[in-house]
Amino acid sequence: MNAFVTVFYDWPRLVVDHLKWLPPLAIRIVVGWVFLWTGWQKLHFLPRMIENFREWGIPAPEILTPFASGMEFVGGVLLLVGLLTRIVSIPMMIIMLVALASAKWGDVDSLQTLLGFEEISYFVMFGYLAVAGPGPVSLDHLILRAMRPARPASDYGA
Repeated sequence: MNAFVTVFYDWPRLVVDHLKWLPPLAIRIVVGWVFLWTGWQKLHFLPRMIENFREWGIPAPEILTPFASGMEFVGGVLLLVGLLTRIVSIPMMIIMLVALASAKWGDVDSLQTLLGFEEISYFVMFGYLAVAGPGPVSLDHLILRAMRPARPASDYGA
């Protein structure tokens, strides 16, 4: 039994300990890149996006459309470089909830449909970043290492 635990529990843990930096970096690259470009596109087609927001029933579309589009663009850039990751993840989660409630809720006919929306996947990824932090390959990590030298940046999830 001890050999079983060693092979199937201890060895994978030892391998994974060397790769802990990879998941937050991969998630930041994926969502950062996607939202950088979707925000950029929305900002360049703002009048059409304002109409879309109006059709979806989002209040004050003239205000919320540029805000959400700008947040997607700026948030995408910040996530790509790993700056203010935990803070940026929260409004991005809210944007995903609003997108689900306004544009997709009418299409939900089952839990499978709901969980199949990409907005749910993004929401979960933003939630992970908000809780786990940006990881060591980030500007957050460099800033914390410089500003809090007595405390490891890993204490902050960076």
